[in-house]
Amino acid sequence: MIAFAWIMLLAASSRVELVNEDYQIAAADWQWVPLGVKQQPGILQASFHVLSESGQVRLILMRRQYLDEMPHGALAQTPPARMGSFGQYIHELGEYALVVDNREGSAPVSVHLGIWMDFTQRGPPVQTLAPERQLTVIVLSFAVFFAIVTWSARKLLQAVRR
Repeated sequence: MIAFAWIMLLAASSRVELVNEDYQIAAADWQWVPLGVKQQPGILQASFHVLSESGQVRLILMRRQYLDEMPHGALAQTPPARMGSFGQYIHELGEYALVVDNREGSAPVSVHLGIWMDFTQRGPPVQTLAPERQLTVIVLSFAVFFAIVTWSARKLLQAVRR
């Protein structure tokens, strides 16, 4: 009964934490964290901060099968920094890898990594047009609409007069 309650609690949760750990990355090296997205699509969010006194790393999200081709095939990545984050909508279920990259570093670093899946949004984030483009689309739509109405009204009036 308790196991069923935990399953129901996790099913109702909109955010699931996958990783909340510290990693040691050697100088000029990288390490990857396996991620399996197996139940439903969602937004994978990752954040990091370097705990060492110096050094920068970057995160690279990719499908696990393309790990040997890194960084080609990256779905999302951060620039080298002491801290950073990203969110990427994962629509295909499967195996992914999150790479903590210290290949440009000359010293080992300690990095705290947090990864979670957010299932509150169904589908990729909606993108909107810039306000200037929105206004252009609205004005053109009204112009086309009124041109069609005017043309139709003229044709109807001509047909009625005959």
